Amino acid sequence: MNSKISEKDKKTWEEFLSKNQKLPNKDNEQAETQVKKTRTLDLHGKSLEEANQIIENFIKKSFEDRVQKLIIVTGKGLHSKNDKDPYVSKDLGILKHSIPDYLSKNSELMKMISNISEASIKDGGSGAFYIFLKKK
Repeated sequence: MNSKISEKDKKTWEEFLSKNQKLPNKDNEQAETQVKKTRTLDLHGKSLEEANQIIENFIKKSFEDRVQKLIIVTGKGLHSKNDKDPYVSKDLGILKHSIPDYLSKNSELMKMISNISEASIKDGGSGAFYIFLKKK
């Protein structure tokens, strides 16, 4: 390997430094473009049985369509009527906790799912979660 820098390379480097340019961070660009297809499902106002059926169909359809990321909005449970049931904590939303539990116990759906995680603030924060689907 040649350890000497050509005059042309020196000149190019000096021009770059004099203009205070920044190189694009390709790692960040790749991370942002890695997930290409996203779908959102809002389950506000649905009963537990309705929500489970809807999300099962939604995951299967999205997997077939090669969608990679699902945003499931359940809400935080602030308006749920679980205070009428003495066996349910008043601090917990029904869908928020039961849907991820339902998914984790459904082996057919888990074959399509690679990860389930809480959503970022921009997508609903603690009132939503992500489902990342495996590649078909």
